[in-house]
Amino acid sequence: MWRQLLPIGRSSASGGYRRFAWSGADADCRDWFEAQARSRGLAYEADRNGNQWAWLGDPADGDAVVTGSHLDSVPDGGAFDGPLGVVSAFAALDELRRRGVRFGKPLGIVNFGDEEGARFGLACVGSRLTAGALTVEQAHRLTDADGITLPQAMEAAGYDPGAIGPDPERLDRIGAFVELHVEQGRALDLSGDRVGIASAIWPHGRWRFDFRGEANHAGTTRLADRRDPMLSYAETVLAARREAGLAGAVATFGKIAVEPNGVNAIPSLVRGWLDSRAADQESLDTVVEAVREAARAHAREHGVTLDVERESFTPVVEFDHALREELARILGSDTDLKVPVLGTGAGHDAGILSGRVPTAMLFVRNPTGVSHSPAESATEDDCVAGVLALADVLEGLART
Repeated sequence: MWRQLLPIGRSSASGGYRRFAWSGADADCRDWFEAQARSRGLAYEADRNGNQWAWLGDPADGDAVVTGSHLDSVPDGGAFDGPLGVVSAFAALDELRRRGVRFGKPLGIVNFGDEEGARFGLACVGSRLTAGALTVEQAHRLTDADGITLPQAMEAAGYDPGAIGPDPERLDRIGAFVELHVEQGRALDLSGDRVGIASAIWPHGRWRFDFRGEANHAGTTRLADRRDPMLSYAETVLAARREAGLAGAVATFGKIAVEPNGVNAIPSLVRGWLDSRAADQESLDTVVEAVREAARAHAREHGVTLDVERESFTPVVEFDHALREELARILGSDTDLKVPVLGTGAGHDAGILSGRVPTAMLFVRNPTGVSHSPAESATEDDCVAGVLALADVLEGLART
């Protein structure tokens, strides 16, 4: 399975992946998922929001146990973020069949669409729509860098954008969702453990900063006469790093758009996107407000106007305590694995669904700690440990 997925959407220049929602690479990944489901005799379906499902048993029976993740990527992302959870789900089912396990509940495997938000700027679109955390009107306004709307992209890929929206009946049939994911940090590498259990997802959000100045000639305009928004933006980037360090949080300006974007032109507009995350809401609020105030001060200093808009926000997600404790019991009593419990600053579909469905997460060790990069990795032994841990969890949850 891993070898089949590896070439899809891979850039020969960077070695990273460009599997963006409703693109050709995304279609190839979706074809792969359907083929894996059908080759195992599972019932396959794509829901109204473009999420893909494979079922062993009838989900209409209710109290289903579901696992899976996503197959799309960030620009030049790594091979493991998302796909490891989907591949491991199919591999865990294969392991359970080898064991001869009989299930008392329906078992589902899911590939959520557009988890990374690389194309339309909003993460977890598929799961947000399903859970009602994103309205149809908001989804229809999502636009990519080429001006293509989400409905247009879906229609071009052969899906009906008129059908998207909340899917409470589907979620009501799920008794537990467990997502396996490569760790996006070094906690397991530092502790020496192969697999861990997630405790919570930090509160996080994205804010757009628009610095507007005056376009002018880079060679003839005196420094004293300039209204250069790039200066205000650059100083705000430094302020974000400083404030995050003071609060024990993280803050990143990772995307920028410049107009008119000429080498010999002073910009008229610099638009930057801030991603900030913290262990608690108070710390996050402190960082974002401090960055906003610094941006205002730098804008005034350089004769630049500033608009700040929050584009997305997810509050702290505490994974279901009872389910988390059940995972720890299953793995602690039935295997020789140590299973530390750790928090994460990364968002996931499991976090979106947590308000409607009991959810939990398993992490697999990442020796580099690097994610959203071609350097993201996990050893084969650790991946196998993750598959076996997931199989044990699914057996424990779905057998009774």
